[in-house]
Amino acid sequence: MKYFIVEDDINIVKILSTIIYDCYLGEVVGYSLDGSSAFDEILSLKPDIVLVDLFIPQKDGISLVKEIKKNDNNIAFIMISQVSSKDMVGKAYENGIEFYIQKPINAIEIQNVVHRVKEKIDSKRKLNQIKKLFTIQQPLENNPHKFDYEKRIKYILQKIGIMGESGTQDIIAIIKFLIESKVNLSDFTIKEICEKFNYNPKTIEQRIRRTAIKGMINLAHLGIEDNMNDTFLEYSNGLYDFKEIKKEMDYIRGKGKNRGKVSIRKFIHRLLYYIKN
Repeated sequence: MKYFIVEDDINIVKILSTIIYDCYLGEVVGYSLDGSSAFDEILSLKPDIVLVDLFIPQKDGISLVKEIKKNDNNIAFIMISQVSSKDMVGKAYENGIEFYIQKPINAIEIQNVVHRVKEKIDSKRKLNQIKKLFTIQQPLENNPHKFDYEKRIKYILQKIGIMGESGTQDIIAIIKFLIESKVNLSDFTIKEICEKFNYNPKTIEQRIRRTAIKGMINLAHLGIEDNMNDTFLEYSNGLYDFKEIKKEMDYIRGKGKNRGKVSIRKFIHRLLYYIKN
């Protein structure tokens, strides 16, 4: 793995470089003390992983991540900062970082997080290699029966612990309708879709909402027990908004008054994306 470090404190640059080399994590191909010069160097050097501070001169870390992602989505970002603001952390995740590490720097935490990101990058590369070996004649939308997408739905719902919930069958029915009818979710309101399956769409909508919320609660508990758990890492920011998962985690711990919220439209849209891809 090739690393690039963006940090305005040269001593921290040296500490991170030492951890990377001493733990045999890879090679540091460059560093920058400000966000502006880092942009061009990162796009030029194409590192696998960028370690970036949140507050850096000329261009803040979140803006840098956002702009790099627009140009090269294959670069992974790990943000390291003293900031503990939930809003700032949530914004960082929304703009594409893989992990957020709070200072002061802990060598073991850096090593564990980097290993997780490396595994994710390796899996993505292997998947791309497999895809190159096979040429799929028709996409899923044009040939829905070629793929057992119902099995895919059930697998994901089982992973987040909601297969036995009352709204599961409603979710499966809606996904099947969207795929087999070759229509876009954006063409309908949630109420209009629910009306296709029941004369009382509000009942279906409530069942789906309760089921989706249950999944969020399950992931929040999982994150509290082990925030490096693969299922938590995959779906807390994939099926849900991470800031809402974090809010639910704080509520469970007794650190927050408000629970996390779930958008049914976003939940179904993201679930549909997982199944198709």
